[in-house]
Amino acid sequence: TGKELALQVPLIEGLCKLDVVQPMNIDSTNMRPCDWLCIAREIRDKYDSYDGFVILHGTDTMAYTAAALSYLIQNNDKPIVLTGSQQPMGSPFTDAKLNVYQSLLYALDDESSDVSVVFGGEAIAGTRARKQRTMSFNAFSSVNYPALAIIRNDQIVRVSSAHKLNRQARKPCFYDKLNERVIVIKLTPKLQPSIFALLQADYDAIILETFGIGGVPEYPDASYKHAIDEWITSGRSLVMTTQVPEEGLDLGVYEVGHAYANKPGILQGGDMTSESLVAKTMWVLG
Repeated sequence: TGKELALQVPLIEGLCKLDVVQPMNIDSTNMRPCDWLCIAREIRDKYDSYDGFVILHGTDTMAYTAAALSYLIQNNDKPIVLTGSQQPMGSPFTDAKLNVYQSLLYALDDESSDVSVVFGGEAIAGTRARKQRTMSFNAFSSVNYPALAIIRNDQIVRVSSAHKLNRQARKPCFYDKLNERVIVIKLTPKLQPSIFALLQADYDAIILETFGIGGVPEYPDASYKHAIDEWITSGRSLVMTTQVPEEGLDLGVYEVGHAYANKPGILQGGDMTSESLVAKTMWVLG
């Protein structure tokens, strides 16, 4: 249970008044958008009673949950920190104890706000976190954006003054709807464009991971262009991004992307992560 996990980290005793609640206890692989909404409701219902929140979460889908909470809870001057571990709390080589301790330290700091992931000695913005490693303790990276802070022992080192919070009180805005009918497609050589038509029955939006900086195949029969046009004219959403992890999308660079650069109905994901694009598209459509 959450209380049993907290008891395994004796250093947190005396840091703050800590209450533990457990809205669910599932493997993070089984997390769904309805679970993101459940966590957001739990925070909304208790928002005025606490100065900050720490969420213990499995690592596999933590980036999705962090991104979703970033859109479901906006204009928020209280820290909402997600953390987990690569090794279970009961393992003799666990990283869980330090991650929980440092998450609480970060949540207690006056300059912390909004949604973040604290893991492996770094604090990462909730919309920029991505699990990059399956076994190493520094499992998460901040994609196309500086880490918010580095945590060394008991010290929080802010990487940039740009992250300092304007301490004017803000009234949070909570959202309670998501459209789950969103799918990510990764382009592979000779992927059949007929997949767009096959998905129409079950999905309202596609996030298309293009090649390189924004390449979409241009076959002689123009089958991809026709499939994409049909998807858009049906009233569905298309978000283009890149399958390359760093530096983002620019459809205007090469001919194989230029045709879509200014096309009405196509949204561009810029340098966002696919995890954030999934959560944001679900939030926008919701």
